[in-house]
Amino acid sequence: MHHANHYYGHSHVLARYCGLDPAEVHEIRGYLQHGWNIGDGMAPDHEFVPGIPLFVWSETTRRRAWSLGRRPVHVIGAPWAYLLAMEPAAPAEPREGTIYYPFHGWEGQRIVGDHGRLIDEIRATETGPVTVCLYWQEYRSPRLRRQYERAGFRVVCHGYRGGWYKDLDPGFLDRQLAEQRRHARVASNRLCSAVFYGILAGCEPAVYGDPMRLDGERSAFGGQSRIERQWAELHGPRVDPVLAGTVATAELGADRLLSPAELRHLFHWSPARASEGMNR
Repeated sequence: MHHANHYYGHSHVLARYCGLDPAEVHEIRGYLQHGWNIGDGMAPDHEFVPGIPLFVWSETTRRRAWSLGRRPVHVIGAPWAYLLAMEPAAPAEPREGTIYYPFHGWEGQRIVGDHGRLIDEIRATETGPVTVCLYWQEYRSPRLRRQYERAGFRVVCHGYRGGWYKDLDPGFLDRQLAEQRRHARVASNRLCSAVFYGILAGCEPAVYGDPMRLDGERSAFGGQSRIERQWAELHGPRVDPVLAGTVATAELGADRLLSPAELRHLFHWSPARASEGMNR
């Protein structure tokens, strides 16, 4: 179905969980949420065929989708939570420093903001080494990379999101998990998927700095101001990790994971091609 189902290797992670070959592209009969948002879980620029299922991460997202007239909607949990179920952390894994995710643009919109100001805020806040993870668009800018590197930060990119069945990256989330598990803290200038991912991966979270904006950004479903109000407790240079863990579990549906058989049934994946249980 929709090409966005394969963003960030999401369908590949779920295929691995279901015992299918994660190197292949497995079509999902429906629309899979590919990022945390405060609406119905779907990207606002996507057109949907009525009656085709939506697969969302959490119960709160399902309720919002229903209020907008979406039918049917299934809560399955985020692919990230399935990855963590398959790849538990090693005991006493050493961690150091902060991985920071600056708010990024996408193929259709660029970021408007002052990276120099953000760098100053990061340097004034963090006491340990800092890794800055840039989206692939920003990472391709040598000028921007050098700006962060001159500040003394290590600069990485987890890979391509993929799109329209090109540049698909089955290992995207695996690289992100490996990076986050190297760090004690995860931070961003906006509450986003990467922060919630880091919380579940065992990082202390923080949300601070100039939130920047997208060129032509529209405040759908209340926008950034609503996020800052509704999740105020997750904003700031220091956040209660216990509270953050409770919120992240709910927002990513980590307590709502389905069995491999249930996912294969919902996605119309043939069990004949799958081995029973998770492929660890």
